[in-house]
Amino acid sequence: MERTTLDLWVGIFVVAGLAALAVLALKVGNLSTYNMSETYELQGYFSNIGGLKSQASIKSSGVLIGRVAQISLDPKRYEAKVTMTIDKRYQFPKDTFANILTSGLLGEQYIGLIPGGEEEFLKAGDEIKKTQSAVVLEDLIGRFLYSKAEDSK
Repeated sequence: MERTTLDLWVGIFVVAGLAALAVLALKVGNLSTYNMSETYELQGYFSNIGGLKSQASIKSSGVLIGRVAQISLDPKRYEAKVTMTIDKRYQFPKDTFANILTSGLLGEQYIGLIPGGEEEFLKAGDEIKKTQSAVVLEDLIGRFLYSKAEDSK
């Protein structure tokens, strides 16, 4: 084989490898499964967001319905303000619950929306009033150890 032909094949394999890595990164980051159609924003306040990050998934009944757009600390309430973008195809009642959940034991954190029964729906810019903060594994272990120490006395 000539040197230029060999260089051409090496180049083709390098480009194919980079393309495969890009596809793998999108799959792992779960970014390829959510198409950004028309969205609306909702806010929620949490006392502890744990390891929740911007661009984290928002799911309802296991279906990806949106992403976390922004996380900031509200200087008046001293709570984390989470701005969520939800696909317009999905409308939720005003008494919807927003919980910070974890995929598996130590997996990524996401927001799970549990719809309520009210007839009026949330509109763009509304606040989800009923929120549940993240469960922090260290706090659970500490409570467990403390309760075991109290039981042994």
